Amino acid sequence: RRPGEPPLDLGSIPWLGYALEFGKDAASFLTRMKEKHGDIFTVLVGGRYVTVLLDPHSYDSVVWESRTKLDFHAYAVFLMERIFDVQLPHYNPSDEKAKMKPTLLHRDLQALTDAMYTNLRTVLLGDATEAGSGWQEMGLLDLSYSFLLRAGYLTLYGVEALPRTQQSQAQDRAHSADVFHTFRQLDLLLPKLARGSLSVGDKDHVCKVKGRLWKLLSPARLATRAQRSTWLESYLLHLQEMGVSEEMQARALVLQLWATQGNMGPAAFWLLLFLLKNPEALAAVREELEHVLSRAEQPVSQMTTLPQKVLDNMPVLESVLSETLRLTAAPFITREVVADTAIPMADGREFSLRRGDRLLLFPFLSPQKDPEIYTDPEVFKYNRFLNADGSEKKDFYKDGKRLKNYNMPWGAGYNQCLGRGYAISSMKQFVFLVLAHFDLELVNPNEEIPEFDLSRYGFGLMQPEHDVPIRYRIRP
Repeated sequence: RRPGEPPLDLGSIPWLGYALEFGKDAASFLTRMKEKHGDIFTVLVGGRYVTVLLDPHSYDSVVWESRTKLDFHAYAVFLMERIFDVQLPHYNPSDEKAKMKPTLLHRDLQALTDAMYTNLRTVLLGDATEAGSGWQEMGLLDLSYSFLLRAGYLTLYGVEALPRTQQSQAQDRAHSADVFHTFRQLDLLLPKLARGSLSVGDKDHVCKVKGRLWKLLSPARLATRAQRSTWLESYLLHLQEMGVSEEMQARALVLQLWATQGNMGPAAFWLLLFLLKNPEALAAVREELEHVLSRAEQPVSQMTTLPQKVLDNMPVLESVLSETLRLTAAPFITREVVADTAIPMADGREFSLRRGDRLLLFPFLSPQKDPEIYTDPEVFKYNRFLNADGSEKKDFYKDGKRLKNYNMPWGAGYNQCLGRGYAISSMKQFVFLVLAHFDLELVNPNEEIPEFDLSRYGFGLMQPEHDVPIRYRIRP
């Protein structure tokens, strides 16, 4: 629908309504709608009016709008309850974010970064050492997802004991592997959980998996762990102040495990796969890492931290990460319209929204895949976010005007991801350790980059239809 026109009624076309509401092939569906109806249109989906905005110049008018008009809490609460069985009394995401913000920034961020480096070495190098010096084979997604989530779990939720011994580190590896493999079973069914389309067998399996995770992440069990993060301590205190039971605290901690760790592994998978498929990009990243190591005060095998100033001075790897996220991050940014309002468009128009409707932004299409903004938008270009002098490129244009929102994997406005700094540092450290300590190659050099699992649209980082076999070995 354009202003003044009736909405497109999709209620009689179930798969289209399903696509918009839950993400099945959302990108191709919304692309066709954009080509036919422009950058803003309204559809009627199962009795619900949904306005889709795809003009990045106009995104700020939405993401910074007051909650009294556009609310992002209601849909989050709906998914929180449907997927993770979490119900919190007097839940206020803004209040929660304000309380958690200090634990993810500045001094606390450096503590998290240092702990993550230690824990990545524990699981990544420890597993490889136990496996021996020969070539090992596994899926690249399994490798990336498991090592990052396991290290992230140990960083946020605590380790077995201090001081860390070979025995306690072995226990950390075994326990974190148990957490990951249990979590992954839930993660694979997450789209069906969100859609409410689980089979009877799936429902039984999900109940068992959730029960297992609630035990693994129960407050009583976590109380025995050492070196728990300030983030965890603050979050548990926040839940206790709200009067949340221990059972519900465990459910909330499973939700937070997904929220904090669920996208880093898939992002690292795509990043490493793009490097393995693009020798020029891999050579450029290796050259940058060698430069970092040449200036280090100790050999990489003895490095106990990777300082933030070093992480912040990797422009090539930063560009590779930005390009990876541009190609693979596909979250829905949704707002519930809680009062009649008009969106001011960048071109001077106003678009009326009615109370009770929903508003949807999908940056994956625009700006991230917009051919007017990015030349050959489907192609991975490792230096797309680099200027000629090696500095970060921030100038991108649409309709002749410079864009503020040119890449939005972390959301925007009031609801931008608080853990962005932690996630970026973690992924950089993971890539650094993999490339510094391992020989890594595709089992089949001609392996095609897999298609997306279309059911994952809307949840953050896309995941592949299938894993990609790789082989790796630790360097002497």
